[in-house]
Parts: sequence; structure tokens; C-alpha cells
Amino acid sequence: MNPVSARGSGRRTTPPRLRAALVSIATGVVAVGTTVALASGASAGTTLGAAAAETGRYFGAAVAVNRLSDSGYVGILNREFTSVTAENEMKWDATEPSPNQFTYTSGDKLVSHAEAHGMRVRGHALAWHQQQPRWTAVLSGTALRNAMLNHVTQVATHYRGRIDAWNVVNEAFADGGSGGRRDSNLQRTGDDWIEAAFRAARAADPGAKLCYNDYYTDGQNPKSNGVYAMVQDFKARGVPIDCVGFQSHFTAQSPVPADYQANLQRFVDLGVEVQITELDVEGSGSSQADSYSRVVRACLAISRCTGITVSGIRDTDSWRSSATPLLFDGNGTKKAAYTSTLDALNAGGTTVPPTPPPPTAAPPTTTPPPTTAPLPTTTPPPTTAPPPADGHCTASVSLSSWPGGFVATVTVTAGPAGLDGWVVGLPLPSGAAVTNAWSAQHAGTAGDVSFRNVGYNGSIGAGVGTEFGFQGTGDGPTGTATCAHA
Repeated sequence: MNPVSARGSGRRTTPPRLRAALVSIATGVVAVGTTVALASGASAGTTLGAAAAETGRYFGAAVAVNRLSDSGYVGILNREFTSVTAENEMKWDATEPSPNQFTYTSGDKLVSHAEAHGMRVRGHALAWHQQQPRWTAVLSGTALRNAMLNHVTQVATHYRGRIDAWNVVNEAFADGGSGGRRDSNLQRTGDDWIEAAFRAARAADPGAKLCYNDYYTDGQNPKSNGVYAMVQDFKARGVPIDCVGFQSHFTAQSPVPADYQANLQRFVDLGVEVQITELDVEGSGSSQADSYSRVVRACLAISRCTGITVSGIRDTDSWRSSATPLLFDGNGTKKAAYTSTLDALNAGGTTVPPTPPPPTAAPPTTTPPPTTAPLPTTTPPPTTAPPPADGHCTASVSLSSWPGGFVATVTVTAGPAGLDGWVVGLPLPSGAAVTNAWSAQHAGTAGDVSFRNVGYNGSIGAGVGTEFGFQGTGDGPTGTATCAHA
């Protein structure tokens, strides 16, 4: 374990007026019992990370590895933040593109950057119904359950001792009024799949905090009540869960709820930590600044709200960039929201108390073997793929949406002749816009948008499929996707 990424209390009670005298002293952003140095260039109280550290908390950002070559981006990251969360680089499709064949290049690059700059790392995410690799589409029941557990075990073992907290399971509860589980391929393997994922993660990395993470749980509502009941049950039965992540995406239509702090506190009262994991606030000016300040003050008022992560660095890096939701504008200039956030951090609050590390067991000395029988080594064709209308390929869209935004997953299936390149056209409704995409290049952001293969997924055998995805603002696509040979 790199000593700067170890976790502990980070307790500090020094009055704000003495901050200037502490420039040469480590600020106490910590993991298992060891002080973490500030990111380069920081001084106590003058950056987000330094101000948060004075109460034992971290202040982090979601980071895209491909932006680490952008000097302006990296300059802000290294100066302001003491924690990083991988945007996409640790998800299932990125780390296990083929069955039991793992690749960690991008995730390793982010972890190494964090360790070199005294930052902790939040792993995101081990099990999620989105961004699964294509090969899982033909699995179900025990086969899918075993594949998921193998994935959790292998990835958590690879990063053992280097991750402060894992989002073990992400977004497993349904939107709306039921408060029940989301209907997903993982849920259909059995209601105990979340528990199984947490137990596998604890066995693979005994020292990491294990978290459940979700959105629209910021106030007390049917969805947060469902998560609350699960956490309560897990704690009562000894299922290993250490923390709950609240994404905290706020818009004019869905602002910071009046009971935000009280909702966080009721989870803490169950015996878990809480963290703000993907904070962003639509808008600009004083309204946006006030919302950021409210969130920070709520976290600081709760002793076991241990950190805040914003969902990106500059507005132009955001998954909903048109909403200008972050603390820095596209030029990297501090916004009013930055000032209100820093002021709220410097106003102080409760200090995070020391907490014992999770129960540990002797970690395995080698990467464990797969927990399941050998998985398929090739991507099989879809069992019910429709015949391509133009003889080349077809495209189908799966949509996950919420008020003001969406994530779309698009499956491209080759016709009888196969493909050596493809382009998908997709009409977006009025007011919708693409903010980013993965596994495809896109042209246009609104109206009729096109997506073209990237280098590794252009060649597809007859009847075989590949997937790409994109995020956007507004309503998701409802029109018919077209697919053609490029």
C-alpha cells in the first residue's frame, strides 16, 4: 500500500485563524491510519481539498483518464482536490471486455496519478446494470451471478490496498414510488445479489470501505426509503457495508431537498458513513452558489459525512456540460459556486472522528482463480437479432432516463456480410443534446446525431454485435436508429 493512500481519522481541531501557519504541515487527509499529503501547490484553507481536510474530510472530483494530458485540467486537479473517482475506467465493460480477460491500463494510470499526488481513490463501480460488456447479454441466472462475482473478486483484488472506498453496487433501486429494486439482469439472478457482491468485495479487499451508491435518494422518498431498509437489514445481519453514496445531481426542477441533512443523518444513525459522490448543480450565479453551499454545510454538520466529490472539474468536462453545473467554467476560471463552496468549508463544522478499519482477513497472496466455470471466450451473436433492413447492420437503443437527462446504450448488430466499419444515425427530440459518448465518435450534439465506430470495434463478424453508449441532457431519443456500413 502506498502510504499516502492509507485511510484513518484525519482529525484536526486547529482554529481557522491559524491556517496560514500550517502551510508546511500535512493537512491530515488520510486513509488507514496515515496522513495524506496535500495535492501539490495547496496551502491550508486556500483550496477545496485543504479546507475540507481541516475537518478530516476529502474533497474529490470525478476524473477522465484521457484528460490527464490536458495541463489546465491537471493543474486544477492537483491543486484543488484530494480524492479522485474514475468516470468510466473501472466499470465492467472497461475492465473485462472479454470473459475473464481483464485490462487495467486506464484505471492503473488514474490510481498512479492519485498516489503520486497524495490523493485517495474511490473505485467506481464493481456491479451495475449499465455499461456491462457485450458478452454478458447472453448470460442469466447462475451463470450471470457467477460472472458478476468473479468480476468483483478479480477487480477488487487487483486494486487491493490502493482504493479508499468502492462503489460496490450502483443504482440498484427503481425510480418512482415503489421503493423497490430496479428490474435488471443482475436483479433477476436473485434478490440477494447485492449482498453477494458486498461479501465478495470484502473478501477480495478487506481494507477498503464498501459503499452502495445511487441518485434521487437525497431526500426522504420511496427510493431512499428502500435503500434505507436495505442498509438497516444489512447492518442487522452483518452484511459488510460501510458507507452510502448520495450522487446529488441537482436541477431547477429537482433542487436540494429541504430534508437533505436530515436524510443523510438517518443513514449515519444506522452505523454507516455517508459521502456526496457525484455533486453537480445546474445553473449559474448566486442560485447555484447557494445550492453548493447548502450541500457542503449539510455534510459538515454530520460527523460521519466523510467527503464530497464533484462530478467533474470544468463545465466543459461535465456529463451535462450545457447545464454548466461545476465549480470551474470551461476556461478553468473559478465560479461563484467555487467561492461559496470554499467559504462553507472554511466556516468549519464537525470533525470526522476516528473510525476503525473494516474487519480484515489475511488477503490472498495471489490473484484468485475465477469463481465460476470457464466463461465463453468469444462474443456470441444475439439470439433474436432482427435481419438488417439495409443488409449491413441494425441498431437498437436501450434508455435509462431521469428528469433532465439520460444514458443511452446502443447495440449495433452486423448483417450476413459482417462489417469493417459502421455509422449509426439517431434523431434526438427538441431540447435534447449529447454531452459525451464512449466506444464511439459522435458528430453533432443536437437534432440528427451520428455515431461512428472507434478503432477497436469497427470490424464485426456476421450476426455479431457491439455496443456503445452516450449521455445527454433533456429527453432521451425516441426515434428509430439507423445503421449503415461506413
